[in-house]
Amino acid sequence: MTIFLLVVFASALGACVHSAVYTSRVTDAHPPEGEMLEVNGASVHVIRMGEPEGAPILFIHGASANANEFDWTLAPRLNDRFQLMIADRPGHGYSDRLEGAHMLEVQAEQMAGVLEQLSPDAPAVIVGHSFGGAVALRLALDHPERVKALVLLAPVSHDWGGGGQAWYNEWATTPVLGAAFSNLVPLVGPGRAEDGAESTFHPAPVPENYTEKSAINLLFRPPVFRANARDVIALREELTAQQSRYGELAMPVVLYSGLQDTVIKPELHAGRLKDQVADFTLVDLPNEGHMPHHGEGEQVAEAIARLASAR
Repeated sequence: MTIFLLVVFASALGACVHSAVYTSRVTDAHPPEGEMLEVNGASVHVIRMGEPEGAPILFIHGASANANEFDWTLAPRLNDRFQLMIADRPGHGYSDRLEGAHMLEVQAEQMAGVLEQLSPDAPAVIVGHSFGGAVALRLALDHPERVKALVLLAPVSHDWGGGGQAWYNEWATTPVLGAAFSNLVPLVGPGRAEDGAESTFHPAPVPENYTEKSAINLLFRPPVFRANARDVIALREELTAQQSRYGELAMPVVLYSGLQDTVIKPELHAGRLKDQVADFTLVDLPNEGHMPHHGEGEQVAEAIARLASAR
Protein backbone atom coordinates (compact mmCIF):
# COMPACT_ATOMS: atom_id res chain seq x y z
CA MET A 1 0.00 0.00 0.00
CA THR A 2 2.84 2.37 0.87
CA ILE A 3 4.51 1.76 -2.50
CA PHE A 4 1.18 2.28 -4.26
CA LEU A 5 0.62 5.60 -2.51
CA LEU A 6 4.13 6.71 -3.37
CA VAL A 7 3.53 5.89 -7.03
CA VAL A 8 0.25 7.81 -6.99
CA PHE A 9 1.88 10.79 -5.29
CA ALA A 10 4.82 10.79 -7.70
CA SER A 11 2.45 10.59 -10.69
CA ALA A 12 0.35 13.45 -9.37
CA LEU A 13 3.44 15.54 -8.70
CA GLY A 14 4.75 14.83 -12.18
CA ALA A 15 1.43 15.84 -13.72
CA CYS A 16 1.46 19.12 -11.78
CA VAL A 17 5.02 19.89 -12.87
CA HIS A 18 4.20 19.11 -16.49
CA SER A 19 1.07 21.25 -16.21
CA ALA A 20 3.07 24.20 -14.92
CA VAL A 21 5.66 23.83 -17.67
CA TYR A 22 2.94 23.55 -20.30
CA THR A 23 1.17 26.65 -19.00
CA SER A 24 4.38 28.65 -19.12
CA ARG A 25 5.21 27.46 -22.62
CA VAL A 26 1.76 28.07 -24.13
CA THR A 27 1.52 31.49 -22.48
CA ASP A 28 4.85 32.45 -24.01
CA ALA A 29 3.66 31.23 -27.40
CA HIS A 30 0.32 33.07 -27.18
CA PRO A 31 0.68 36.10 -24.89
CA PRO A 32 -2.23 38.49 -24.35
CA GLU A 33 -2.61 40.79 -27.34
CA GLY A 34 -5.08 43.25 -25.86
CA GLU A 35 -5.71 45.30 -22.76
CA MET A 36 -7.16 44.42 -19.38
CA LEU A 37 -10.35 46.18 -18.29
CA GLU A 38 -11.61 46.08 -14.70
CA VAL A 39 -15.27 45.00 -14.71
CA ASN A 40 -17.16 44.09 -11.53
CA GLY A 41 -13.90 43.49 -9.70
CA ALA A 42 -12.44 41.14 -12.34
CA SER A 43 -10.20 41.73 -15.34
CA VAL A 44 -11.55 41.24 -18.85
CA HIS A 45 -9.03 40.85 -21.66
CA VAL A 46 -10.12 42.74 -24.77
CA ILE A 47 -8.35 42.91 -28.12
CA ARG A 48 -9.15 46.24 -29.74
CA MET A 49 -8.78 46.76 -33.47
CA GLY A 50 -10.04 49.02 -36.22
CA GLU A 51 -11.13 52.67 -36.19
CA PRO A 52 -11.71 54.14 -32.69
CA GLU A 53 -14.33 56.51 -34.07
CA GLY A 54 -16.17 53.86 -36.06
CA ALA A 55 -19.41 52.14 -35.14
CA PRO A 56 -18.74 49.59 -32.36
CA ILE A 57 -18.76 45.82 -32.83
CA LEU A 58 -18.22 43.34 -29.97
CA PHE A 59 -17.23 39.72 -30.64
CA ILE A 60 -17.93 36.93 -28.12
CA HIS A 61 -16.25 33.57 -28.67
CA GLY A 62 -17.63 30.10 -28.05
CA ALA A 63 -16.67 27.19 -25.81
CA SER A 64 -13.10 25.85 -25.91
CA ALA A 65 -11.98 29.09 -27.58
CA ASN A 66 -10.76 32.61 -26.88
CA ALA A 67 -10.59 36.06 -28.45
CA ASN A 68 -8.02 34.94 -31.03
CA GLU A 69 -10.84 33.14 -32.84
CA PHE A 70 -11.89 36.42 -34.44
CA ASP A 71 -8.73 38.51 -34.77
CA TRP A 72 -7.67 36.72 -37.99
CA THR A 73 -11.06 35.71 -39.38
CA LEU A 74 -13.73 38.42 -39.28
CA ALA A 75 -11.75 41.34 -37.84
CA PRO A 76 -9.49 41.92 -40.87
CA ARG A 77 -12.59 42.28 -43.03
CA LEU A 78 -14.00 45.04 -40.81
CA ASN A 79 -11.16 46.91 -39.13
CA ASP A 80 -10.86 49.61 -41.80
CA ARG A 81 -14.28 51.06 -40.91
CA PHE A 82 -15.39 50.02 -37.44
CA GLN A 83 -14.34 49.96 -33.81
CA LEU A 84 -13.74 46.29 -32.99
CA MET A 85 -13.71 44.77 -29.51
CA ILE A 86 -12.91 41.06 -29.12
CA ALA A 87 -13.34 39.89 -25.53
CA ASP A 88 -12.25 36.78 -23.66
CA ARG A 89 -15.17 35.38 -21.69
CA PRO A 90 -14.63 34.96 -17.91
CA GLY A 91 -12.00 32.32 -17.21
CA HIS A 92 -11.03 31.97 -20.88
CA GLY A 93 -8.00 33.35 -22.65
CA TYR A 94 -6.70 35.96 -20.23
CA SER A 95 -9.92 37.11 -18.53
CA ASP A 96 -10.39 36.48 -14.80
CA ARG A 97 -12.87 33.89 -13.64
CA LEU A 98 -15.21 35.54 -11.13
CA GLU A 99 -17.84 34.13 -8.76
CA GLY A 100 -20.82 32.65 -10.58
CA ALA A 101 -19.16 32.93 -13.98
CA HIS A 102 -20.87 29.76 -15.21
CA MET A 103 -24.09 31.80 -15.29
CA LEU A 104 -24.99 33.50 -18.57
CA GLU A 105 -26.17 36.53 -16.61
CA VAL A 106 -22.71 37.01 -15.09
CA GLN A 107 -20.92 36.56 -18.42
CA ALA A 108 -23.29 39.05 -20.04
CA GLU A 109 -22.62 41.56 -17.28
CA GLN A 110 -18.89 41.35 -18.01
CA MET A 111 -19.55 42.04 -21.68
CA ALA A 112 -21.87 44.92 -20.77
CA GLY A 113 -19.05 46.35 -18.65
CA VAL A 114 -16.73 46.25 -21.65
CA LEU A 115 -19.26 48.19 -23.72
CA GLU A 116 -19.83 50.68 -20.92
CA GLN A 117 -16.13 51.51 -20.85
CA LEU A 118 -15.24 51.34 -24.54
CA SER A 119 -18.49 52.38 -26.22
CA PRO A 120 -20.50 54.35 -23.66
CA ASP A 121 -22.40 56.50 -26.17
CA ALA A 122 -23.28 54.11 -28.98
CA PRO A 123 -24.96 50.69 -28.97
CA ALA A 124 -22.90 47.93 -30.57
CA VAL A 125 -23.47 45.09 -32.98
CA ILE A 126 -22.82 41.92 -30.98
CA VAL A 127 -21.35 38.91 -32.78
CA GLY A 128 -21.60 35.64 -30.87
CA HIS A 129 -20.39 32.21 -31.91
CA SER A 130 -21.83 28.99 -30.41
CA PHE A 131 -21.74 29.43 -26.60
CA GLY A 132 -20.94 33.08 -27.28
CA GLY A 133 -24.31 33.29 -29.02
CA ALA A 134 -26.02 32.39 -25.73
CA VAL A 135 -24.05 35.13 -23.97
CA ALA A 136 -24.89 37.62 -26.75
CA LEU A 137 -28.58 36.82 -26.40
CA ARG A 138 -28.44 37.34 -22.64
CA LEU A 139 -26.59 40.62 -23.11
CA ALA A 140 -29.34 41.82 -25.46
CA LEU A 141 -32.04 40.72 -23.02
CA ASP A 142 -30.49 42.35 -19.96
CA HIS A 143 -28.97 45.43 -21.64
CA PRO A 144 -30.97 46.16 -24.81
CA GLU A 145 -29.85 49.79 -24.72
CA ARG A 146 -26.29 48.66 -25.44
CA VAL A 147 -27.15 46.36 -28.35
CA LYS A 148 -27.87 47.65 -31.86
CA ALA A 149 -28.16 44.22 -33.50
CA LEU A 150 -27.13 40.59 -33.03
CA VAL A 151 -25.21 38.42 -35.48
CA LEU A 152 -25.29 34.83 -34.24
CA LEU A 153 -23.00 32.16 -35.65
CA ALA A 154 -24.19 28.59 -35.04
CA PRO A 155 -25.51 29.71 -31.64
CA VAL A 156 -26.72 27.61 -28.74
CA SER A 157 -29.99 29.23 -27.69
CA HIS A 158 -32.34 26.62 -26.18
CA ASP A 159 -32.36 23.62 -23.88
CA TRP A 160 -31.65 20.76 -26.28
CA GLY A 161 -33.19 18.05 -24.10
CA GLY A 162 -30.11 16.23 -22.84
CA GLY A 163 -27.07 14.36 -24.08
CA GLY A 164 -24.04 15.71 -25.83
CA GLN A 165 -21.96 16.22 -22.68
CA ALA A 166 -18.38 15.03 -23.06
CA TRP A 167 -17.17 12.77 -20.26
CA TYR A 168 -14.05 14.87 -19.70
CA ASN A 169 -16.13 17.95 -18.89
CA GLU A 170 -17.99 16.00 -16.23
CA TRP A 171 -14.72 14.72 -14.77
CA ALA A 172 -13.17 18.19 -14.77
CA THR A 173 -16.04 19.61 -12.73
CA THR A 174 -16.02 16.85 -10.12
CA PRO A 175 -15.18 18.23 -6.64
CA VAL A 176 -11.60 17.51 -5.52
CA LEU A 177 -10.80 15.01 -8.28
CA GLY A 178 -11.64 17.55 -10.96
CA ALA A 179 -8.57 19.63 -10.17
CA ALA A 180 -6.32 16.57 -10.31
CA PHE A 181 -7.89 15.42 -13.58
CA SER A 182 -7.43 18.87 -15.13
CA ASN A 183 -3.70 18.70 -14.40
CA LEU A 184 -3.53 15.64 -16.64
CA VAL A 185 -5.18 17.44 -19.56
CA PRO A 186 -1.98 19.10 -20.88
CA LEU A 187 -0.56 15.60 -21.39
CA VAL A 188 -3.17 14.56 -23.92
CA GLY A 189 -5.33 17.57 -24.83
CA PRO A 190 -3.03 19.31 -27.33
CA GLY A 191 -2.59 16.08 -29.28
CA ARG A 192 -6.34 15.78 -29.75
CA ALA A 193 -6.94 19.38 -30.80
CA GLU A 194 -6.65 18.66 -34.53
CA ASP A 195 -9.20 15.82 -34.33
CA GLY A 196 -11.57 18.09 -32.44
CA ALA A 197 -11.20 20.79 -35.08
CA GLU A 198 -12.06 18.36 -37.88
CA SER A 199 -15.35 17.37 -36.25
CA THR A 200 -16.19 20.99 -35.46
CA PHE A 201 -15.61 22.20 -39.03
CA HIS A 202 -17.10 19.15 -40.78
CA PRO A 203 -17.93 19.03 -43.65
CA ALA A 204 -15.85 22.14 -44.34
CA PRO A 205 -12.07 21.77 -44.29
CA VAL A 206 -10.07 22.95 -41.29
CA PRO A 207 -8.14 26.14 -42.23
CA GLU A 208 -4.39 25.79 -42.38
CA ASN A 209 -2.73 26.40 -39.00
CA TYR A 210 -6.13 26.87 -37.37
CA THR A 211 -5.15 25.70 -33.86
CA GLU A 212 -2.10 27.97 -33.90
CA LYS A 213 -3.88 31.05 -35.26
CA SER A 214 -6.79 30.68 -32.84
CA ALA A 215 -4.47 29.82 -29.91
CA ILE A 216 -6.57 26.75 -29.12
CA ASN A 217 -3.88 25.33 -26.84
CA LEU A 218 -4.63 28.04 -24.28
CA LEU A 219 -7.65 25.87 -23.43
CA PHE A 220 -5.55 23.09 -21.92
CA ARG A 221 -4.24 25.18 -19.05
CA PRO A 222 -5.97 23.46 -16.09
CA PRO A 223 -7.91 26.46 -14.68
CA VAL A 224 -9.16 27.37 -18.16
CA PHE A 225 -10.12 23.78 -18.93
CA ARG A 226 -12.15 23.60 -15.71
CA ALA A 227 -13.82 26.94 -16.41
CA ASN A 228 -14.80 25.77 -19.88
CA ALA A 229 -16.14 22.50 -18.51
CA ARG A 230 -18.16 24.30 -15.84
CA ASP A 231 -19.68 26.58 -18.47
CA VAL A 232 -20.70 23.68 -20.69
CA ILE A 233 -22.11 21.55 -17.87
CA ALA A 234 -24.27 24.44 -16.62
CA LEU A 235 -25.46 25.57 -20.05
CA ARG A 236 -28.72 23.61 -20.37
CA GLU A 237 -30.06 24.92 -17.09
CA GLU A 238 -28.95 28.44 -17.95
CA LEU A 239 -30.70 28.35 -21.32
CA THR A 240 -33.87 27.01 -19.75
CA ALA A 241 -33.95 30.10 -17.57
CA GLN A 242 -33.69 32.58 -20.46
CA GLN A 243 -35.22 30.96 -23.56
CA SER A 244 -38.76 32.09 -22.78
CA ARG A 245 -37.61 35.74 -22.87
CA TYR A 246 -36.46 35.91 -26.50
CA GLY A 247 -39.71 37.54 -27.52
CA GLU A 248 -38.44 40.65 -25.72
CA LEU A 249 -35.75 41.19 -28.36
CA ALA A 250 -36.62 44.18 -30.52
CA MET A 251 -33.32 44.64 -32.34
CA PRO A 252 -32.44 42.92 -35.65
CA VAL A 253 -31.11 39.38 -35.26
CA VAL A 254 -29.25 37.64 -38.09
CA LEU A 255 -28.36 33.99 -37.59
CA TYR A 256 -25.97 31.92 -39.71
CA SER A 257 -26.61 28.20 -39.43
CA GLY A 258 -24.50 25.44 -40.94
CA LEU A 259 -27.01 22.79 -41.99
CA GLN A 260 -24.44 20.01 -41.53
CA ASP A 261 -23.49 21.12 -38.02
CA THR A 262 -22.64 18.04 -35.94
CA VAL A 263 -21.87 19.94 -32.72
CA ILE A 264 -25.44 21.19 -32.24
CA LYS A 265 -28.74 20.48 -33.98
CA PRO A 266 -29.76 23.70 -35.78
CA GLU A 267 -33.45 22.86 -35.64
CA LEU A 268 -33.33 22.86 -31.83
CA HIS A 269 -31.79 26.32 -31.69
CA ALA A 270 -32.12 28.43 -34.85
CA GLY A 271 -35.35 26.63 -35.70
CA ARG A 272 -36.96 27.68 -32.42
CA LEU A 273 -35.43 31.13 -32.11
CA LYS A 274 -36.86 32.28 -35.45
CA ASP A 275 -40.39 31.82 -34.09
CA GLN A 276 -39.71 34.04 -31.07
CA VAL A 277 -37.89 37.08 -32.51
CA ALA A 278 -39.81 39.60 -34.62
CA ASP A 279 -36.90 41.07 -36.63
CA PHE A 280 -35.16 37.80 -37.48
CA THR A 281 -33.15 36.68 -40.51
CA LEU A 282 -32.04 33.07 -40.82
CA VAL A 283 -29.25 32.29 -43.27
CA ASP A 284 -28.95 28.55 -43.95
CA LEU A 285 -25.56 27.38 -45.17
CA PRO A 286 -25.89 23.94 -46.80
CA ASN A 287 -22.18 23.13 -46.92
CA GLU A 288 -21.08 24.43 -43.51
CA GLY A 289 -20.78 22.91 -40.06
CA HIS A 290 -20.28 24.66 -36.74
CA MET A 291 -17.80 27.32 -37.93
CA PRO A 292 -19.64 29.37 -40.58
CA HIS A 293 -17.54 32.50 -40.04
CA HIS A 294 -14.57 30.76 -41.65
CA GLY A 295 -15.96 29.37 -44.91
CA GLU A 296 -18.53 32.15 -45.25
CA GLY A 297 -16.51 34.92 -43.62
CA GLU A 298 -17.06 37.45 -46.39
CA GLN A 299 -20.84 37.04 -46.28
CA VAL A 300 -20.90 37.25 -42.48
CA ALA A 301 -18.68 40.34 -42.44
CA GLU A 302 -20.94 42.07 -44.97
CA ALA A 303 -23.96 41.48 -42.75
CA ILE A 304 -22.11 42.81 -39.71
CA ALA A 305 -21.02 45.90 -41.64
CA ARG A 306 -24.54 46.55 -42.90
CA LEU A 307 -26.01 46.37 -39.40
CA ALA A 308 -23.22 48.47 -37.88
CA SER A 309 -23.65 51.16 -40.56
CA ALA A 310 -27.43 51.36 -40.34
CA ARG A 311 -28.93 54.51 -38.89
